[in-house]
Amino acid sequence: MSGEHNSSGRLAPLALAALGVVFGDIGTSPLYAMSACFNGPGIAVTPEHVLGVLSLIFWSLVLVILLKYVSVVLNADNKGEGGVLALTALVINTARESPRRKIYGTLGILGASLFFADGAITPAISVLSAVEGLHVAAPDAQIPILPITALVLIGLFLIQRHGTGSVGKVFGPVMLSWFLILSVMGISWIVREPMVMLALDPTRGLSLLATHQIGSLAVLAGVFLTVTGGEALYADMGHFGKAPIRLGWICVVMPALVMNYFGQGALLIQNPAAISNPFYLMAPAWSLWPLVILATAATVIASQAVISGVFSVATQAVSLGLLPRLRLEHSSAVHAGQIYVPTMNWILMVAALTLVMSFGSSAALAGAYGLAVSGAMTIVTPLTLSLIKSRTGRESRTLRTGLSLLFVIDIAFLLANLTKLEDGGWLPLVSGLIIYWLMQTWQRGRASVMARLLREQKPVRDFVEELKSDPPVRVTGTAIFLDAKASGIPRALLNNIKFNRVMHERVVLLTVVTRELPRISMSKRLTVTPVCEGIVRVVAQVGFMEKPNITEILREAETHGVPYDPESTTYFLSREELIPGQRSDLPPLRRKAFMQMARNAQVIADYYGLPPGRVIEIGTRLEI
Repeated sequence: MSGEHNSSGRLAPLALAALGVVFGDIGTSPLYAMSACFNGPGIAVTPEHVLGVLSLIFWSLVLVILLKYVSVVLNADNKGEGGVLALTALVINTARESPRRKIYGTLGILGASLFFADGAITPAISVLSAVEGLHVAAPDAQIPILPITALVLIGLFLIQRHGTGSVGKVFGPVMLSWFLILSVMGISWIVREPMVMLALDPTRGLSLLATHQIGSLAVLAGVFLTVTGGEALYADMGHFGKAPIRLGWICVVMPALVMNYFGQGALLIQNPAAISNPFYLMAPAWSLWPLVILATAATVIASQAVISGVFSVATQAVSLGLLPRLRLEHSSAVHAGQIYVPTMNWILMVAALTLVMSFGSSAALAGAYGLAVSGAMTIVTPLTLSLIKSRTGRESRTLRTGLSLLFVIDIAFLLANLTKLEDGGWLPLVSGLIIYWLMQTWQRGRASVMARLLREQKPVRDFVEELKSDPPVRVTGTAIFLDAKASGIPRALLNNIKFNRVMHERVVLLTVVTRELPRISMSKRLTVTPVCEGIVRVVAQVGFMEKPNITEILREAETHGVPYDPESTTYFLSREELIPGQRSDLPPLRRKAFMQMARNAQVIADYYGLPPGRVIEIGTRLEI
């Protein structure tokens, strides 16, 4: 991270901002997690069971969030960026010679797919659980919970295109108020039933697991809902840095969550019937309406964080060649990280609304929630272990040993969430696997198309010799030919000479290469190589967090001796029309899916922001 992120003067404001983005998901878990812990067979709401559940919750927060994510995984950053794709890119870049490189790549794609699958469930369960508080505030009124939830979700997705810059300023203070109220609510019940503090003893939780054995897996699945926001800590690291996230977790978030969960436990010891909605039943009757409003605001903020995370991961996936080109809009002229991806936004909205209407309650939706994010969090551990193995020394061995032990906890939570398959857990799992299949399909399809194009590409030497023996007419101006691979001569240039018998006096063969680093320094960005008289090859390297800007690349190329005049520059692009061939590298279903994705990909001229009046597309039919 840059020094400004971690400077002491900015640490507190950054930690406050992180409360509104990083901790939204995990901070709203008290709305629904405790009830889910008692859904298992034979898990009655008794003082002994309540203490056991509280013990499991407390030590899960300590081991999974504090030790695994905050202490270890935050150090596995890719030039300051976090998240499963950033981690995968770093691991692949570090383990270039490792035979496991392909396995790491597969794990990373699977982790990203599961993250996408989780992206629709978090807004649905968070907002629905908050709005359900209206039933507690006005039990006799026939309040339409589902329509209200749907309206809140629709509003949330409609405002995405306007960006979160202006709203983001109030996210931190709202969430700070939320965590303070969580603490006050918890303390008010802990003082009435101090015996809940016995849950700090880890043997209480272990005893519950040992007593109920297989039945305790359902308890673990509920406990996992208290740590589902762990992945957001890592994914949003690039926005704030490690120090503000650590400060926010240790000083505000973890104490507030622990006190609220223990307060809910104290309530349940005194009134087991409160398990129907322990969070709202903790509050005095006069405070319920303001609490519902604050909880709804908090869940909208939590949902916003997840949606923004999906936009960021989708952008990374496009850059790394895992998804087709998607239309991307920057919603802020100041903050490059504030982006809007319309396709992903509408997919998430439809999915979230479908989930709310299909499941009908947060208790039912809790059955579908957890499995996908559990898989993603489990995948992060071996990837981090692989990265740590590349380092040496006693500290590395200690970290590897500790992380290996935490991996056992990851597996336990994953097995526990597998018990939800029949209750809806199959839905995010199937969705994640479909997304994984589509990402693999796009990757393999692009590789197949590229291999076909390279086979048909003319070598530079042959092209230069033909130019000498049969030179075309040279016209004024500059022609930019976008070339996917910096090897031979692009098809668009060959076809332009073949059919028009002309070539511009200055020709630039431009290749944009995405590296496994989030950003590339200016000194390493460009390579300019002469091909022959009047033709140069420019290779621009960009990071997976950067959107390539062709105009900026050409202006930078001027410093390397490549003249650039926008008014006399024409861009030539190849557009391949894919048609089914007799022989294909792809199975029929995969080929059909790839061709459909290719047809729906954003036009390359729009993706690179090229001036529409200066673009010429030369189409060719390509069998696949």
